Amino acid sequence: MTQAEAFQQVPGVIAIGTDLLDSRRIEQALARHGERFVQRILTPAEQALYRSRANPLNFLAKQYAAKEALAKALGTGIAKGVGFQQLQVLRDDLGAPHVLLQGAAAERLQALGGQRALVSLSDEGEWIQAFALLS
Repeated sequence: MTQAEAFQQVPGVIAIGTDLLDSRRIEQALARHGERFVQRILTPAEQALYRSRANPLNFLAKQYAAKEALAKALGTGIAKGVGFQQLQVLRDDLGAPHVLLQGAAAERLQALGGQRALVSLSDEGEWIQAFALLS
């Protein structure tokens, strides 16, 4: 049974994606590329959140992992017209992440028969984990 066939057995679930990231990789990329890296990964709304955080590196690493997990769930990776700027992960009043897909990412979700994307984020020390679900 393929993954797609397995998900047809779970009502409402279209696909999942996950990412595990050592935040030191993001720290190194930030040291090498500076603000260009931030602007490549984060949308303007996410950049405002990034700049307001007590630990901006942790926030940036979580955003990166979330977008990788979402791109995997969409089945595209960061390719095929789906880029970091089309995957936006904001926070609600309680700090929980919520996803806004735009452009090719939103089109891909619709083509898969989905209506929404969810993401969960965790961290422990230097490790960041993101789990995405499409329904």
